[in-house]
Amino acid sequence: MTNLATCYIGVDVGLTASKAAAFDAEGREVGVVHARTPRTSVTAHRHDVDMTGLADTVVSLLGDLAGKLAADGYTPAGIGVAAHGNGLYPVDASLRPVGPAIASSDSRAQHIVDAIEPEAARRLAAETGSIPWAAQPSVLLRWLHDAEPEAYAATRWALSCKDWVTSQLTGVPSADYSDASAFGMVALDTRQYTPTALELVGLPASDLDRFPPLRESGQVVAGLSARVAELTGLPEGLPVIAGCMDCVAATLGAGGRAQGDVTIIVGTWAINGVVVPAATPAPEVTLSALMPDSGTMLAMEVAPTSAANLDWLSTASVPHRATAGVPAADLLAEAATVAPGADGLLFLPFVNGAPEHPAASGTFLGISAVHRRGHLTRAVIEGVAQYHRVQLDRVLASGADVGDRPWRLAGGGARSEVWAQIFADVLGRPVRRQLTSELGARGVASLLPAALGHSDVPWSVSDTDDLCVRPGPAREAYVRQAEVFDRCLAGMSAAWSEVERYRTAGFEPAPASDGR
Repeated sequence: MTNLATCYIGVDVGLTASKAAAFDAEGREVGVVHARTPRTSVTAHRHDVDMTGLADTVVSLLGDLAGKLAADGYTPAGIGVAAHGNGLYPVDASLRPVGPAIASSDSRAQHIVDAIEPEAARRLAAETGSIPWAAQPSVLLRWLHDAEPEAYAATRWALSCKDWVTSQLTGVPSADYSDASAFGMVALDTRQYTPTALELVGLPASDLDRFPPLRESGQVVAGLSARVAELTGLPEGLPVIAGCMDCVAATLGAGGRAQGDVTIIVGTWAINGVVVPAATPAPEVTLSALMPDSGTMLAMEVAPTSAANLDWLSTASVPHRATAGVPAADLLAEAATVAPGADGLLFLPFVNGAPEHPAASGTFLGISAVHRRGHLTRAVIEGVAQYHRVQLDRVLASGADVGDRPWRLAGGGARSEVWAQIFADVLGRPVRRQLTSELGARGVASLLPAALGHSDVPWSVSDTDDLCVRPGPAREAYVRQAEVFDRCLAGMSAAWSEVERYRTAGFEPAPASDGR
């Protein structure tokens, strides 16, 4: 039995925000703190992360949370970290960064993926459940080898984001099965790192030694270091588990554990996953991540095509030098006054591109003088929902078995009634809104009670009918919109490529005329 004041800490590091939250023995949130995730540069294709700044941010968050917990009489029992999967966080033998990290939204290495033979890519997908794409660690390690050979040579450990954070909390390099499998680095039949991912990009099999030993997500890596304990006020030696990829953590936090459960997460990334048996042949999807239950994995279609588009509109709607955007709640309230279909305005939600559409960019189609900001917002949230539909159709076509239960909807789309109704109408399925604010932190923290021997009973989620949203009268309008959306999507490749060439050409200023 645990003391009533015992709590479990989950850290969730996203591409835009980092959170630390604590939950009691029943999984109820008892404290949360937030901060922006530091970046060093963001261009169309290069998304770097300040590794030292990120570690300092997490430590600061833990210190703030520890103060709140102490004031409220809670005693932390352990810490788990979740973060974005893929990307590359390279460190030397002393766990010091060898340069900035590369985020999972980065596409600088697309040319390396383009050079992989289709048959070789299919071989990796069959072996690991994940296809090659530009932000996988193996691909980025090859980019580092070619573009920054000194950094490549100095890299002792190729870490994920959550493994970097965990190493800074404990002083120990670690990796877990969920992240590593979503990298396309773990053979599903042997549960070991496979050299196939490295061979595809021309790296030696010996580079597998750069990846830390694999652990179960709930396995304790080490205790909190004395340095971090002093900085945060948390006890030295506090157990820190290996943690898991944020897609898996958020799915756990939303209650998606049983085979056939479908979870839709409307965050910076669109995450569309179904829990399937962990076996080969794997469903033909972009990534598959092993779940903490070793018999299952999360088959997913993912892309940075979700709520980040609304974030963009928020900042695009204010003066150029303004430091804050229009609150999302205000934009969504305006969208609620606009009829389904946004008066013929269509939006393709690619302000951050997408792995399957390398040159794609955010695109409004059908804009006219009748449209106002509410129409723009309505078109953006409809376009996000339509692209979630495209990805879910791909998951269903992959052979994944889907249960009859309502699909779980989490993130920004769940917290907004108008957006949740749009999802139900676009998908033609009942969706159950998951309103817990910090699903990723809750999901990884939920692994701690069993890891520490406190309880093996999963935390419950609210499955009440009043949170279930069913398709309504607008369903037929969104079926027609889907047909137009899909045809426009299929026809945009050439235009996007042309715009990409224009954007990257680098133009000389025109010479002054004689009559100036």
